[in-house]
Amino acid sequence: MITRRSLLGGAASVGVLTTLTPGGPAHAADRGWTRGLSANGWRIDPAAIATHRVEGSATSVALRSGHAAAVLLHVARRWHYEIAPVDTGEGGGIAGHRTDRATVRADFESNYLSGTAVALHPTAYPLGGSEPLWPHQEAVVREILVDCAGTVVWGGDLNPVMVSHFHLVARPGDRALARVAARLSPGTHARPAAALR
Repeated sequence: MITRRSLLGGAASVGVLTTLTPGGPAHAADRGWTRGLSANGWRIDPAAIATHRVEGSATSVALRSGHAAAVLLHVARRWHYEIAPVDTGEGGGIAGHRTDRATVRADFESNYLSGTAVALHPTAYPLGGSEPLWPHQEAVVREILVDCAGTVVWGGDLNPVMVSHFHLVARPGDRALARVAARLSPGTHARPAAALR
């Protein structure tokens, strides 16, 4: 995966460009996330999480089963095909559900705890990072957001910025989410997360 940073860094042959980190990322308490719901209103419930294959790739990701997974897998699938592969390990690959509440530095990162967020190449595009997508890549992201019809937000539009991040803004039981999921899902490829342990 070639990012602007890697291209400029190689061309300049002057060391590494630094990533800016925000002075005080957005509102998460120093002790991590303590609430029972993630910032987008979904219950934090490890039993609702399953591992899903990303279509067209050799990788899987843990997400909340059902409509949430269907929509987020569409995001991951298009990123994989049209921006950069998520199964090479490059740029951090793909990350979904996590359980460590202490890792929440910005409120929107709590959505990983409920399995309603996905990060695509998170080490290439970290929280507060200054590395943007190329213009044609951002155009793909904008198309993906149109596909998702207002049910998903992109971290490139958030503060602090996290270009790799996408999360559901639709609430549990939202009929629009059910409609979008039915339209976008090519089929389900889920296994209970426990089966992989």
